[in-house]
Amino acid sequence: MTPTPPRDDLRVAVIGAGSWGTALAAMASRHRPTLLWARNADTAASLASGRENTRYLPGVQLPAALAYTASLDDVRKHLALGRHGLVILGVPVAGLRQACEQVAAHIPEKNLAGIVWTCKGVDADSGLLPHQVVAQALHQHPHIATGVLSGPSFAREVALGLPVALTIASTDNALREHVTAALHGDNARIYASDDIVGVETGGALKNVMAIACGVSDGLGLGTNARAALITRGLAEMTRLGLALGARADTFAGLTGLGDLVLTATGDLSRNRRVGLELGRGRQLADILNETPHIAEGVRCARATLALARQHSVEMPITEAVCAVLFEGKTPAAAVAGLLAREPRAEDADRA
Repeated sequence: MTPTPPRDDLRVAVIGAGSWGTALAAMASRHRPTLLWARNADTAASLASGRENTRYLPGVQLPAALAYTASLDDVRKHLALGRHGLVILGVPVAGLRQACEQVAAHIPEKNLAGIVWTCKGVDADSGLLPHQVVAQALHQHPHIATGVLSGPSFAREVALGLPVALTIASTDNALREHVTAALHGDNARIYASDDIVGVETGGALKNVMAIACGVSDGLGLGTNARAALITRGLAEMTRLGLALGARADTFAGLTGLGDLVLTATGDLSRNRRVGLELGRGRQLADILNETPHIAEGVRCARATLALARQHSVEMPITEAVCAVLFEGKTPAAAVAGLLAREPRAEDADRA
């Protein structure tokens, strides 16, 4: 662990040294004393000595103020030095439950201003959204404030300090203020919301829609087709979100339309890249084996479709993506199936 920064009113610990965890830790360290926890000591030592995450963010120089550790006891000590301690979980959905349990076991509630997660998806085993997973994991700690941080953002650009706007969604006003204090400033803007379900639904579904757009681009279907998929994908996201209790206006914001457009069109999008390669005729296993990064859309597509069916929500694009990913349907056949659907009024979604 590198030397501890001076005592500060608000201190931040980021759990998970993947691309997004590292990027957020870099962002926070420009404002507050920040400690990044890595899973093993070798990774933490490499980060500290080289100030570069060579596996996930090669070529990006990390701020000198950022500290590193592989010890949760170090995390506890770091947070205890401040009046408020904010924990950001930069882990995938599959690791969210364990991360929450570890934090709750090692860090006293009196040292926690709250726990915030950044993962986007639906838990493949339980079909739960992240906030529901967190609620189960922290059921013995009901007083810990929780929230989700989301929005249109590529980790590499955030780590480089390029402009970004994110949303912190929580029902706890104090936690929203702490997250804003930790991250807002310079080129980062943080907006607040209390619509956790809407923010999480948008974050989960945009990855599935990005795979669909990638497939379309891989097949060479043109920008008209991509625009149609983005627009109708947004309609699917909104339908499911409303069925789960979200607000419609959330899907017109950063964590709905904003994140969808970025992920469906950006060259840094892992999920779009999966779709591109599928559209070009490659096999899913070969595509996933080539990158250390997780494409959450692959993991959550099937769980999302099950959730939609549970709530009687029609989601033809999600269904087509699942058919390509898991049922052996060719991308061309999946697109043909979407085009063959019966015509309908565009405002039928709002009827």
